[in-house]
Amino acid sequence: MPTKRTRSSATGARLERENTNDDVYEKIYVAILEHRLHPGTKLVEERLADIFGVSRARVREVLARMAHEQIVELYPQRGAYVAKPSAEQALDVFEARRLIEPALLRRLIDTLTPDKVARLRSHQQLEVDARRREDKRAIVRLSGEFHTLLAELAGNSALSRSMRELSSLTCLIIFLYDSPTATSCRADEHSQIVEAIAKRDLARAEKLMLQHLDHIESSLKLDAAADEVDLEAIFRE
Repeated sequence: MPTKRTRSSATGARLERENTNDDVYEKIYVAILEHRLHPGTKLVEERLADIFGVSRARVREVLARMAHEQIVELYPQRGAYVAKPSAEQALDVFEARRLIEPALLRRLIDTLTPDKVARLRSHQQLEVDARRREDKRAIVRLSGEFHTLLAELAGNSALSRSMRELSSLTCLIIFLYDSPTATSCRADEHSQIVEAIAKRDLARAEKLMLQHLDHIESSLKLDAAADEVDLEAIFRE
């Protein structure tokens, strides 16, 4: 029978493994959001294990998690690749977002607090600053994170997970079907949505969100191909 010390040691090892996995996950996730990892890029377990200083088993766990979230695609005997959504999948993503995001706005406004408004405005300021600095990677990442923040503040964990997946897929779609310059997210649209939320104007917030999604989708072009990239260079910048 395991002793208390043995159980404590096992728990500590599990937490350490989970923290390591989360760290690797976040680094890959952010690289995708910032368009440093292109759709279709092969994620070589051995290379990633060496880059992050972890075992291949840890990398495999992370890639399996990302495959479950549709951010990565796993192929038997071929390995893992950053997802490369088709045009049809892109349309499905925007259809799902049109259904989910108005629901998130309703829930958020119903539970709105001054702290939530402050967090939205703080994030919006980060976006403004990134645009001022013309930091294209930060603009893309922060634009995606704005929508996941809305979901987080709405307080529904299931919807929040779905929104995170949809935002990640949207970033991949923008890279594939539009140049990765974040021009498909207009500079003032997020701020207008935030102000409508702050005023608890649900009708306006929903209208602005749907228009925002329309603008992104209408900017897409069904052509683009990702070049080969150097995994080591991406994560050691």
